[in-house]
Amino acid sequence: MSLDGALLHCVKEELKNLIGARVDKIYQPSREEIVLTLRLLGGADKSRKSLIFSANGGSARVNLTSAEFENPQSPPMFCMLLRKHLGGGRLVDIRQDGLERILYFDFECTNEIGDIVVNTVVSEIMGRHSNIIVVRDGRVVDSIKRVTDEVSSVRRVLPNIVYETPPRAERLNLLEVTSGEVLRALNGRTDRLAKALPDILEGVSPIFARECAYCAAGDVDVPCGGLMDEQRGRIGVFLDKAKAALNGAAEFTMLTDETGKKKDFCFVDIGQYGSAMTVTKFDTANALLDDFFSSAGRAERTRQRAHDLLKTVNNAYERVSRKLELQKKELAECGEREVFRVCGDLINANIYQLEKGMTSCTLDDFYTGERREIKLDARLTPSQNAQRYYAEYRKLDTAEKMLTELIKKGADDLVYLDSVLDCISRNENEQELNEIRRELREQGFIRGGRDKPDDKRKKLSEPMKFRSTDGFEILVGKNNKQNDTLTLKTAKATDIWLHTKDIAGSHVIIKTDGKTPSEQTIFEAAQLAAFHSKGRSGSGVPVDYTAVKFVKKPAGAKPGMVIFTNNKTLYVTPDESVTEKLRAKG
Repeated sequence: MSLDGALLHCVKEELKNLIGARVDKIYQPSREEIVLTLRLLGGADKSRKSLIFSANGGSARVNLTSAEFENPQSPPMFCMLLRKHLGGGRLVDIRQDGLERILYFDFECTNEIGDIVVNTVVSEIMGRHSNIIVVRDGRVVDSIKRVTDEVSSVRRVLPNIVYETPPRAERLNLLEVTSGEVLRALNGRTDRLAKALPDILEGVSPIFARECAYCAAGDVDVPCGGLMDEQRGRIGVFLDKAKAALNGAAEFTMLTDETGKKKDFCFVDIGQYGSAMTVTKFDTANALLDDFFSSAGRAERTRQRAHDLLKTVNNAYERVSRKLELQKKELAECGEREVFRVCGDLINANIYQLEKGMTSCTLDDFYTGERREIKLDARLTPSQNAQRYYAEYRKLDTAEKMLTELIKKGADDLVYLDSVLDCISRNENEQELNEIRRELREQGFIRGGRDKPDDKRKKLSEPMKFRSTDGFEILVGKNNKQNDTLTLKTAKATDIWLHTKDIAGSHVIIKTDGKTPSEQTIFEAAQLAAFHSKGRSGSGVPVDYTAVKFVKKPAGAKPGMVIFTNNKTLYVTPDESVTEKLRAKG
């Protein structure tokens, strides 16, 4: 999957409608993403458009987006720099050099002394080398990723140096050449057509090249050498259609596999996968990119925001796991305690045969009928040696009881920390992360730190709301404290409670309002429970469900931990499309 220069050309053409718009807001929702809100002429709220720039290696792009992003309370330095140089600026042009994967956004702005200047935001989309750079008068003001000599010996990107475009190979521009010129460039090549096309044509992705080979010969691995005239003719027809697509007749196509995972996209229709992939069409390139990258971008922002918290919880999990293993070994050793009691009994039974100063003795074991050798401390009397063995027996007996409790607590801690890791992986904003941090402090897994006064006054986040096909409201908790509130306070006794079986996940409540939910509603709620759990990527995930009146919280149990009875189990496969459908109804 890659965003090629050809599709970027389509994005640029659509974005030209923004020329003349002014920068209204700038924020940086994650380390490698920038969102510009542009206000079009007219000033109404509906005339505002959000433009996202991403330099993330796995989801680099620039496109209009309808997604909502959290504006961090403390903006990063690059965000502050953009606000300084672009705030209130007017977009005057959007440029692309050929079909290179670079877009230039020129903004007319006012500098510190009131002069009108043009600041250019350069969006370079080049995989892991992607970057967002601010340029003025040909020099770099700053970039979201600074590139030093240690990072790259080819090209530096640092403040105050001359901006240079990335090294560029000489290739044909599909917008400027005919299909005949491309076919002539293929002459003499013996490698695969799908490999040769990206070498010859500028700004085309592997999926485009494979589709061309498939249309020509029905085989994505067809070699260039030996192409028949009919096949070369089909290549020409395909390239002519692609050129027409770039001039306004594009078929923006997204491919999804059988599990619902979004796999690839292109600006032409794709038929090489047959029925193995589901094809979805979009009216615009911006809508295609926004849909394709929305979930991946959200996951990446979650990972970045939660990085430190995940590290803390993972360290706690490993620490508890190591301690648990040691305790289990100690418990196994406690199983030998009976030997010490027997030794004490044998010494007392034969005390008349023993004397102080002996280092060992061999006595008849009346428990087994065999002879047993017993070590003695020469400094102690026989009675004191017996008491020494009894003391060791009591020590191990007490240790076994304590270790049994500690092991149970450790196992409960691991289950709890596993649930916290699941909650962190599904958080949506900083407020929810702060609620998890607060919960971990209360449970003693995070030391020090205090809530800010503003955090205490803030209203706690609410559970996610969905609505089943039959119209029942379904609530899904976001973290353990919220799960407790949802199940033990919000839900009524007749509501239905659901949770993945032996898998960390959210509590799910079907609000019945005294009615009996249909099997369809319960099945959809079970899919939500599976999707909002650690089993979201699996299939046949078991989900328990029962009436809320049968769900109890044991005294002293950790947040989110409950016991339940009278339950039944459903096996479902999580489906993101079902989740989004039910969310829209909610």
